[in-house]
Amino acid sequence: MGSSGASWKLADHPKLPKGKVIGLIVLDGWGEADADQYNCIHVAETPTMDSLKKGAPEKWRLVKAHGSAVGLPTEDDMGNSEVGHNALGAGRIFAQGAKLVDSALETGKIYQGSGFKYIKESFETGTLHLIGLLSDGGVHSRLDQVVLLLNGAAKHGAKRIRLHVLTDGRDVLDGSSVGFAETLENELAKLREIGVDAQVASGGGRMYVTMDRYENDWEVVKRGWDAQVLGEAPHKFRNSVEAIKKLRTEAKATDQYLPPFVIVDDSGKPVGPIVDGDAVVTFNFRADRMVMLAKALEYADFDKFDRVRVPKIRYAGMLQYDGELKLPSHYLVDPPEIDRTSGEYLTYNGVHTFACSETVKFGHVTFFWNGNRSGYFNDKMEEYVEVPSDSGITFNVQPKMKAVEIAEKARDAILSGKFQQVRVNLPNGDMVGHTGDIEATVVACKAADEAVKIMLDAIEQVGGIYVVTADHGNAEDMVKRNKTGQPALDKSGNIQILTSHTLQPVLIDGFCFCLSRFQLQLEGPGLAPGVRFRKDLPSGGLANVAATVINLHGFEAPADYEPSLIEVVDN
Repeated sequence: MGSSGASWKLADHPKLPKGKVIGLIVLDGWGEADADQYNCIHVAETPTMDSLKKGAPEKWRLVKAHGSAVGLPTEDDMGNSEVGHNALGAGRIFAQGAKLVDSALETGKIYQGSGFKYIKESFETGTLHLIGLLSDGGVHSRLDQVVLLLNGAAKHGAKRIRLHVLTDGRDVLDGSSVGFAETLENELAKLREIGVDAQVASGGGRMYVTMDRYENDWEVVKRGWDAQVLGEAPHKFRNSVEAIKKLRTEAKATDQYLPPFVIVDDSGKPVGPIVDGDAVVTFNFRADRMVMLAKALEYADFDKFDRVRVPKIRYAGMLQYDGELKLPSHYLVDPPEIDRTSGEYLTYNGVHTFACSETVKFGHVTFFWNGNRSGYFNDKMEEYVEVPSDSGITFNVQPKMKAVEIAEKARDAILSGKFQQVRVNLPNGDMVGHTGDIEATVVACKAADEAVKIMLDAIEQVGGIYVVTADHGNAEDMVKRNKTGQPALDKSGNIQILTSHTLQPVLIDGFCFCLSRFQLQLEGPGLAPGVRFRKDLPSGGLANVAATVINLHGFEAPADYEPSLIEVVDN
């Protein structure tokens, strides 16, 4: 589709008016689950969200936010903020991250692509380094993919391979890193038996080494650089299993916060620093926590920390992590081409848009919402505002985060009369939920609820419409469950805290003008009469939200979008 005005023109909706202000609120990590003490949303005081559900039960429904609904391989794959916001903005389901990589590995296409051919030029005389998250969580990476890539690279000529592993404990259970390391060491032993010099060279916990995001704390990346590139770390071990076990017991570190370590040989020399002539692959498929390392590896002009030594390497990402920055410039798997997002359609059809979140989720409500595209579609039609996140702390220390500031900026945008769509992301449920701190997550949910009220009150004042949804679950279930659904216990009989996203559906609530949110009715100054959720879309997911919102703006959605969740019935 070209970018001429005619090709972007949306047909008018036959029954819904234009010009209404729509408040589009994404509660990050806010799923639906049974009420118990580990459901922080249930435990928290959330009068605003409670009133939406109790006041108008026909005005909300559940939508899928994981697995095939957001382009992931199976229904066991938990959703995440990136794919969730892609689906919310794009209105269609695109094969995502893990699925793209699975396909490229399965078909062997990954080894025929320009990215692999580029790194392959280093195989004859250099070392292939693989850096990434050692986990089967399926959010940033997957261990089975790493094993396939390892063996595939060896088959295609890699003679010397070094792994730089980052332990998880966030998308999977804390302590599971030992088992992952054992699996990896067994695979490396098999490669050594056939003459490939393959071993782990360094490691560290994902939240302390390498995997920072949004330039929150460059020290995290520096710790990784020192271990991976310079071969320097405070802890030295002979293999990764020993390293993880000892650091967990002696340093009392969790998987997420394992200090950096290097593997050394008999003489105490690091077995795998990155040097001139080597190839490097960052094997995570999710972008946000690889961008900073990619900049350090790729940018000649770099001033975020002293790199000390900058090896001349061939570097490729598993995927391209930032389409706008073209970073990295080489990658093994082509990204999904997400075109014609709802945000772009709205700019061509006269809908002024305001988007806001704090730093940790600002990219989600802009870049990911817009199909992995940075910047504005039309700066005369859009305004994006980033509220700086607190840096250098874990989010359970300040669980209220910037929810009120985000809500106040959204309120001002709603009341300004300049915008017909005001969309925000409230990160609290997700970012604090990831810390595993139940008490803090309860505070976080309360803060998000208070922020929703600020926005809904503003929508009420202008006679608008609201849509409240989420991108995936997290805060609604904070414990690992056994097969009977009861909390799982560790060997000492303690509850196992769950820090990952969940497979729970999320709520979509809205459409009634806010004055009527306490009543069982569908009308209101902000909404045409007769709007209700369709009953013929039981498996609706996040991708259905875009067409729904386009309808509420008074337009028919593009024909190939996932169908709208609403219909208008004549009274």
